Amino acid sequence: MLALLGLAPLVCAAPAAAQRGTAGPIYSENVDELFPELKAWLGRMEEQGWLLRGQATTIAQGHPGFRSRYRRDGDLNPHPDFGRTQTVDLVLGRRLWHNAELIGVLNLSHGSGLSQGRGVGAGLSAEAFHGGVEDVSVMLPRLFLRQTFDISYDAFGVDDDPMRFAGPLAIERVTLTIGRFAAWDFFDNNTYAHDPRTQFVAWALSGAGAFDIASDAAGFTNGAVLEWENGAWAVRAGAFQVAREQGGARLDSRIGSAWQALLQFDRRWWRGRFPGVARLLLGASRTRSGLWKSLTAAAREGDLSGQDGRTFRTKAMVAINLEQALNDSLGVFLRLGWNDGRSQDWMLTDMDWSVSAGVAINGWTWERFNDTVGIAANLGGLSTGQRRWLEAGGSGFVIGSGRIRYAPEALFETYYDAQLAPGLHAALGAQLVFNPGYDANRGPAPVLFARLRAAF
Repeated sequence: MLALLGLAPLVCAAPAAAQRGTAGPIYSENVDELFPELKAWLGRMEEQGWLLRGQATTIAQGHPGFRSRYRRDGDLNPHPDFGRTQTVDLVLGRRLWHNAELIGVLNLSHGSGLSQGRGVGAGLSAEAFHGGVEDVSVMLPRLFLRQTFDISYDAFGVDDDPMRFAGPLAIERVTLTIGRFAAWDFFDNNTYAHDPRTQFVAWALSGAGAFDIASDAAGFTNGAVLEWENGAWAVRAGAFQVAREQGGARLDSRIGSAWQALLQFDRRWWRGRFPGVARLLLGASRTRSGLWKSLTAAAREGDLSGQDGRTFRTKAMVAINLEQALNDSLGVFLRLGWNDGRSQDWMLTDMDWSVSAGVAINGWTWERFNDTVGIAANLGGLSTGQRRWLEAGGSGFVIGSGRIRYAPEALFETYYDAQLAPGLHAALGAQLVFNPGYDANRGPAPVLFARLRAAF
């Protein structure tokens, strides 16, 4: 926590939200609420066609050690350990013509998660995606053009994306986005579990763990997304580049052979005055990967490289995503994820089926109107083919080397996020992982975390 507080001057000075996945809503209180002149200036800039938002987040995680019969390369370190990540994003946007926006996000990041983000299939921190960076890294993870076409003749549509001008928007509309971004910006969203900077921090609670979403090692890709929505229904379709190597930093330029296609159907409803959403996400991902049965046969002959018989193969994936507000303070969610489990997982994590569920409780009942309590769990497992590969001595790109005593991995997470001032939040949380890396010989592993975030 001291490490977080030590970063407070940087956070308070740094500017809004653009991260892996969707961020907090536009209408949430931001730091500029404390500075009326700054808020007015930002409003005038947006009226003139310029968008400027920003955010800074620090997450510190640590554990006191846990039971482990052994430690192998890629396992979660069983000895006391500590990790920290820091990110600063600056969102810049320009209106080009009617309903057209050019958006860029400049990102500064530093630090890595526990054990460089490896050893737990569910992922302990989505901010430490595939390890993080030890040195300060500056990059442009998002740069895209968005064109919206109004279908209905009204201006009552809403969109809580902080990387979008505030409106007005038609309720029924079609939106085309082309460029570089995170696929999670558009797909598998959930009001209660999608943003590690304000909600649950584990990967498998930010999206379906078994859905191998397109990304490079930092969580981003190039592609195009077409969306139609009318307030009650929505259809989203996307085509993206995939990583060239398993968990790799480079995207595959052979787009005729390597690609991912996604299709999502959304249905919104009201239970009394409380909203709910159901989402069905379908995916096909084509990568130059190996079949588990071929890799296992090679492993039994002494080849543990994971390269045997690689060719372009298509992986089928499905996710179901449900959310429902039960009253003014309580919301619940459920996610189910699955992939065919025949070939190597490639970009998100080592997981072939997943079930996650949880609740989010607003602080209204104790008169802390902008505080949130979250409680959730994820249960994930591997296909028979991947289990045999690991038992033969193979390894995953997120979990450790093989010869495991297989058991499904369960992660539990809870947090309390408190508003310290408009736009400034601090959170304390805990995670408990049973069978980390799907190995019954290890764990349970207790993890504590603290988070500090500012946004304007």
